Amino acid sequence: QVFTFNTVEIEVQPSVKVKNGAPMSIVCRADISKSTDFQLKHNFTIFKDGKLVFMTVTDKEDAKYEISVARSSDTGEYECTVEARGKTKSSNSLHVWVKGMTKPILTAEKEEVLEGEVVKLRCELPEEVPPLHFFFRKIKTNSTPKEKRVFEPHRNFSEVEFSVEEADNILQFDCFGRRLVQLEFEDSEHSNTTLVTVREPFIKPTLNAKPSSNITEGDRIQFECSTVVARMRDIEILLQKNKTILKSVHDEKVLKYSTVATLEDSGEYLCKVEQGRASKTTKLNVVVSELFPKPILAASMSNLDENKELTLSCSISGFRKANFSIFRKNSNGNIWLKNSRNLTMRVSVNDTGSYICKAEVKGIVKESKPVRINVYAPVSKPTLSVVSGLPEVVLGKPLWLICRSVMGTPPIIFTFYKGNEVKKRVTNDTYAMFLDENIRQNDKRGYKCDARNNHSSGMKTSNILNITVIVPIRDASLGSIPYGEVEDGSETAFLCSVKEGSWPIHFRLFRKADREVLLFEQIENADRVMWHKKAMKQQDTGTYFCVASNRANVDVKSHPITISVILATWKKGVIAAFALILIVGAVTLALWWFLRKKKKAKGPSMEMSGSALATNLTSEKLTRQPNDGDYYSGSGYIEDNENHVKSADESKGPDLESEEVEYTEVELSTLDPHRAPVQKGTETVYSEIRKANN
Repeated sequence: QVFTFNTVEIEVQPSVKVKNGAPMSIVCRADISKSTDFQLKHNFTIFKDGKLVFMTVTDKEDAKYEISVARSSDTGEYECTVEARGKTKSSNSLHVWVKGMTKPILTAEKEEVLEGEVVKLRCELPEEVPPLHFFFRKIKTNSTPKEKRVFEPHRNFSEVEFSVEEADNILQFDCFGRRLVQLEFEDSEHSNTTLVTVREPFIKPTLNAKPSSNITEGDRIQFECSTVVARMRDIEILLQKNKTILKSVHDEKVLKYSTVATLEDSGEYLCKVEQGRASKTTKLNVVVSELFPKPILAASMSNLDENKELTLSCSISGFRKANFSIFRKNSNGNIWLKNSRNLTMRVSVNDTGSYICKAEVKGIVKESKPVRINVYAPVSKPTLSVVSGLPEVVLGKPLWLICRSVMGTPPIIFTFYKGNEVKKRVTNDTYAMFLDENIRQNDKRGYKCDARNNHSSGMKTSNILNITVIVPIRDASLGSIPYGEVEDGSETAFLCSVKEGSWPIHFRLFRKADREVLLFEQIENADRVMWHKKAMKQQDTGTYFCVASNRANVDVKSHPITISVILATWKKGVIAAFALILIVGAVTLALWWFLRKKKKAKGPSMEMSGSALATNLTSEKLTRQPNDGDYYSGSGYIEDNENHVKSADESKGPDLESEEVEYTEVELSTLDPHRAPVQKGTETVYSEIRKANN
C-alpha cells in the first residue's frame, strides 16, 4: 500500500470576496496517487493567519469548513494541510476578503450636560478585529460637524470627550469605523445618532457704565457687571480692558469698579463670567472727552553756552486755570524744580538733559512732551599724536593718528588735514582717529586737526605734526680685503653696506663655523661700516655675513662670504728650512751608520794567513780577467791573527792614509779543499782595495 501526495489545493465558495453576513465555505482537496485501491485516513487542518480554525479526519480526499454568516473578522490568509500515515503536504495560502463592516454602536455617558462640561462617548465595533480607526462627530445645527479621530491598535472600541461650549443647545453625535485590507481602506456605516441636551449654568452677563458710557475726563465713572447663576460654586466675574484685568470677584453675582476718568480710559471694556469650562462675555465701549489738552513746555533756546540764562515756560492752549510744575527728567524719577508756569536759571554743563512740565485740573494731571536742553563748554586746543607714540612711520606701513580734546561738551566734530587738504571729519565725544595709508618717502606735508562743538567760541586747531618716514633697509652686502684667502697674522678689513635705508643703521658682523658668533656691531649715520681685524688666526676661518637694521625693525642679512686663513710666507720658509735640515740630518745619519757597518765588516777580511797572502790574493783578483769564473775566497774561521791585522794597519804608513779607499763586494764560492778550508753555503765579505798611485 504505497501512496504519494500530488497536490493539496484550497478554495473559497462562492468566491474570495464575500459580502458581510453571507455564508461561505473553505474547501480543501488532496490529489493522491496509490499503488492499489485501499482506504486511507486523511487528517485535514485549516489555518487562518497562522491560527488553527478547523480540523477533521476522513477517508475522503476533501474537507469543507463552513461559515454560515461571514463577518469582516473572517477576512485573512487561509491555508490547508493534509496528513496521512506520516506524510504531510500543504496548500498555497489564499486571501479571503469579507467585504463590509458591522455597524458600530455609539453610547453617551450623559444625556444632559451643562455648558463648560464634557460629553464622554464610546464607539464599539463588536464583531471587528483590531487594528481599527474610529471617527467621532459632533453635529450642531447650521454649522460644520467637528470630528475627532482615534486609532486603536489593540481594541475594537474607543472613547473620546467633547467639550460643551457657549451657545451649544442640542447636540448630536455619531461615529463610524475604518480598517485597512490589502492596502485599501474600508469604512463601516455610521452608528446610531445620540442626542445630548445642554443647559446654561448662568446667563450672559450685563455690563453698564454710570453715569454714562460718554463722560468727560475728571468725572468719576462706575462699571457694574452682573449675571444670574444656577449654582454659585466656583463662579468668577472679571472686568478687563485691553487684556488688562481691572478687577475680579469670586462666588458673587455682581462686580463693581469705579475710577476718575481720563483720556486713557477711553476704549472697549469686557465683562467675563467663568464657571468650570463654561464662560460668557459682554463688551461695552466707553468714550472719555478731553477736559483740557496736554501742556506745552517751551525753552528760550535748546543749545546754549554754559553760564548763559535759560527760560522755560509751560502753557495750555486756550486754558489758563491750572496748577503748573516744572521737572527735570531722571532715570530714577523726575526731579522737581519749581511749582510755576515759568522757570529762569543760569545753566552749567550739568544742566544738560530733558525737561517737562505738568498741569493739574480737577485732579487730572497731564504731562508735556520733554524738551531737550544742551549746555556746551568750549573745546580745548586739541593735541595730535601718533597712536604708536613716536612721530614716525615705516614706509609702506599705515599711519594712525589720534586727535584729542581734553575739554569740551560732546559731541565734538574733529577734522583732519594733511597739509592744507581735508582728509576726514569724525564726530565723537573726546577723540577721533585717522588712518593714512598713502605714505610716500619724500612727503613733507605736516598733519593737523581741529575740534569744535556747538559752543559759540568756534573751533580750535592743533599744532602741526611732522612725521619722519623711515625707509626700511634694502640689499645688505658684505666684502673683505683681502678676499677669500688671508695669511695668518695679517690684517683683514670687512665692509658691510646697504643699498637703501634711513639712518641711523645698526650693523652687525657674524662668523659662522659650528655656531654663529657676533664679532662686531655698531650704529652709524651712514649706509656702510668698516671693521678691521688686526691679526687673523687659523680659528678665524669660516663663513662671514653681516646684518643691518634700522627703526623699521627689519633685519636684512647679506650673502655670506668664506674666509680661509693660510700660513704666512715667512712661516712657510721656516718650515721648509727646518724640513731640509731634517732631511740632511737624516741622510748624514744614514751615511754614518752605513760607514760604520762597513768598518765592522772589514775586520774578518783582514784575518787571513799573512799579509803576503792577502796581498797576493788581492793582486790575483785585480789581475783576473772578467770572464774568469774563479773568485777570491777567504776563510771566515781565521784564528789568532789579530796581531797580523794590527801590524798590517800599523805598517800602512803615512803615505797610505791619504790613499783613496774603495769598497767592493766579493762573493765567496766553495773552495778547493786543497786550497782552503771547506765553507758551507755562501758568505759575503768586504775587503779594502787601496788604489796605489801606480
